Amino acid sequence: MLFVEIPAGVGYSYSNTTSDYHNTGDKRSTDDAYTFLVNWLERFPKYRDRDFFITGESYAGHYVPELANLIISNNRARGATNVKLKGVAIGNADLQYNLTLRATFDYFWMHAMISGKTYRTVQANCGFNGTYTKDCDNAMNLAIKEKGNVDDYNIYAPICRDASSPLRSSDPVVFGDPCTNHYVSSYLNRPEVQRALHANTTGLNYPWTDCSQLVFDNWKDSPETVLPSIRKLISSGTRVWLYSGDMDAVCSVTSTQYALDILDLPTETSWRPWRVNNEVKNPRLIT
Repeated sequence: MLFVEIPAGVGYSYSNTTSDYHNTGDKRSTDDAYTFLVNWLERFPKYRDRDFFITGESYAGHYVPELANLIISNNRARGATNVKLKGVAIGNADLQYNLTLRATFDYFWMHAMISGKTYRTVQANCGFNGTYTKDCDNAMNLAIKEKGNVDDYNIYAPICRDASSPLRSSDPVVFGDPCTNHYVSSYLNRPEVQRALHANTTGLNYPWTDCSQLVFDNWKDSPETVLPSIRKLISSGTRVWLYSGDMDAVCSVTSTQYALDILDLPTETSWRPWRVNNEVKNPRLIT
């Protein structure tokens, strides 16, 4: 299993060319990921005949189908290194910006996080069609204020209040530990961990942080929708799995359902509840 930090400038990934940090975007990230993959297979040829799957979450709703389609295109090109792509899987995917944003406010309403009056104000002022008026911005800000201090990526989790006291391995964990991001940051900034990872401790993103504002501010291209890329993958015979948890309000299960409605794919197996030992399982509870 390969874990790839992308694009250059996030995590401990870096470029020796400073201008690269000012020329980031979907296309550049896709090209870099493909270059890495081909070079990796050249260096470790014993893996060339292995079935290859690409997975990711959130904005990987862009990264994954874009890379998969580039692999398919280059596999067909003469002289290109063949990558045995078999399928892709994307969790809580951001597939279409306006759709994802609309679904967030629908999700707020469906989960009783905002009032009916505020929800109707958002609906009345926001078309979620790429044009956002001041009235729409005000309505969305009102909803965000009204929902209060909630972790949008896990609405059932408590807020992290004391990252200095991590849960013990023997403690029951309900809805996940809200301070996980703090623990990860602390761990990846330990000198011994950085040495073990051969991290470039003079790079752009040092000390390690979970986001790079410089990369974000210099993003050059991001298609409003990648649903055509998903359709293209399906047409090529590549297996595509879109899945969602029910706790993320940002790239929500509601957004995934809307995207599937737009794709309008034929149903081969009807919906069914997830049962284990004849019991419908609650995915929100972890012990």
